[in-house]
Amino acid sequence: MPEDYYLGLGTLALINVGLAQSKNRSRLNWFALSLLIGPIATLLIVVGDKPDS
Repeated sequence: MPEDYYLGLGTLALINVGLAQSKNRSRLNWFALSLLIGPIATLLIVVGDKPDS
């Protein structure tokens, strides 16, 4: 069971890196945040606006 959880969490973190990159956000920061809060980070990336710069 724990191995599946870690595999899924790592996969989600990599998906979030791609989402963050598409919105011009820091990939490393979102990767680390995804490892900590998982699906909540995905929600924050998806509903958040693109930065102006």
